[in-house]
Amino acid sequence: MATKLLLTFAICRLIVTVGLTVKPTELLKLGVDGQLSVDPTDMETASLDFGMMSRAEPFAVFHPASAEDIARLVGAAYGSAQGFTVSAKGHGHSINGQAQTSKGVVIAMSGGGSGNKPAQLRPLVSVEMEQQEQQGQRYADVWGGELWIDVLRATLEHGLAPKSWTDYLYLSVGGTLSNAGISGQAFNHGPQISNVYELDVVTGKGELLTCSEEQNSELFHSVLGGLGQFGIITRARIPLEPAPQRVRWIRALYSNFSTFTKDQEFLISLHGHPNSQKFDYVEGFVIVDDGLINNWRSSFFSPRNPVKITSFNANGGVLYCLEVTKNYDESSANTIDQDIEALLEKLDFIPTSVFTTDLPYVDFLDRVHKNELKLRSKGLWDVPHPWLNLFVPKSRIDDFDKGVFKGILGNNTSGPILIYPMNKDKWDHRSSVVTPDEQVFYLVAFLRSALDTGGDETQTLEYLTNQNRQILRFCDDAGIKLKQYLPHYTTQEEWMDHFGDKWPQFYQRKMEFDPRRILATGQRIFKPSFTTKLASW
Repeated sequence: MATKLLLTFAICRLIVTVGLTVKPTELLKLGVDGQLSVDPTDMETASLDFGMMSRAEPFAVFHPASAEDIARLVGAAYGSAQGFTVSAKGHGHSINGQAQTSKGVVIAMSGGGSGNKPAQLRPLVSVEMEQQEQQGQRYADVWGGELWIDVLRATLEHGLAPKSWTDYLYLSVGGTLSNAGISGQAFNHGPQISNVYELDVVTGKGELLTCSEEQNSELFHSVLGGLGQFGIITRARIPLEPAPQRVRWIRALYSNFSTFTKDQEFLISLHGHPNSQKFDYVEGFVIVDDGLINNWRSSFFSPRNPVKITSFNANGGVLYCLEVTKNYDESSANTIDQDIEALLEKLDFIPTSVFTTDLPYVDFLDRVHKNELKLRSKGLWDVPHPWLNLFVPKSRIDDFDKGVFKGILGNNTSGPILIYPMNKDKWDHRSSVVTPDEQVFYLVAFLRSALDTGGDETQTLEYLTNQNRQILRFCDDAGIKLKQYLPHYTTQEEWMDHFGDKWPQFYQRKMEFDPRRILATGQRIFKPSFTTKLASW
């Protein structure tokens, strides 16, 4: 009765305040245990995201108590005469409003606002290690709204951990699996979407289905990297491995870009070798000013002995930093130094530029959060983030360096620039993700923050947004066939170009699993069927 009264109150408020066109009886018939909220805190949280460059207020925010609750809500939207959209939101780390909607309900998958994670969903991680399951493989069953940091903490209690990560762990499981989920382990294990046994998904028809390679396989591959277009992930079965105890974290500098990429490509080519003969993580970043190298992510470099670009004879005023790690525990502690030295001997970095630190495994994985806390304390976290993430084919990465790193950027970046290669054969072509048509391609990620204070034009949102457009224009003019990661387009024509040969399949899957086009409309790929135009936003 209490839930029904809350629901009635919320619906009445929606009719008065926003002119909700859905019949109240359609929502009252849901029979859900969760809470439909129009609380100002919930509404504000649902209206914004990490990018802070767009705002869209939904009709209401739904805090589900179960996957069945989500199925009932989506089923009501699908069967509604007037129609309304549904967007699932995890930790809200989207950049361009991808999890927002102004014509429907946002599902708070990870709690937040005035709502907490419901008791019915605890524990959110359960670990199974029975030998008959998954051919002896260990795994965790995880709620789709769970954050990866909490998955890590729960699995470590069993001495286990997932294999593939993102650099930042305060992201939801369903969110990263709807994109790809990448970090320095991807060259070896593939992205997170290549490390999933099974999913529970609520389709755009309100069906709650279990899917895997063997069961409902078309839905399984559609949802992985599907940008939320085909269903809402409510459970994921994630493979686990024994968790290492410690990490040796190494950085080395390069002044020559071709030497830098040659070494990165060599290291990722070792993915099939025994663990002792390869690093566990390979990334890198571009440095165009002293402040970035000394302040980014951690106090990795000693503040008493700061690194100066000028001391390394940087080519074109740019340095490149290789970042690698080696995992170990007590059983391999005696050989870790020997294994690392054997790998470093094969690389051509600047000899005096090797910096090493040693830390617990969990501290390395959670390294970016420490920097987040520092930025929050200075009021520099909740600012616009005009990020640009690109997959660049190996054959054109030198041209990208000359035109962008040594050209467009100048000597100020307003944030870290990641660059590292990945092996295409670690990505399942049946998923919805698109990557360049080469066996090796690079992630280049411009992770900038806009600070419209201090009078520096190069730090402003307008300047950085225009620079992103300039980078994309340069690549288009130069014929560099890149693909956006975490893509953002505003017309269906642009999306068709992005998906290329995959577009007919992507469209067909949409018509099968979300025929009224009510899910994840913030991606701006399809307009819902209860509106008049479908082509663009």
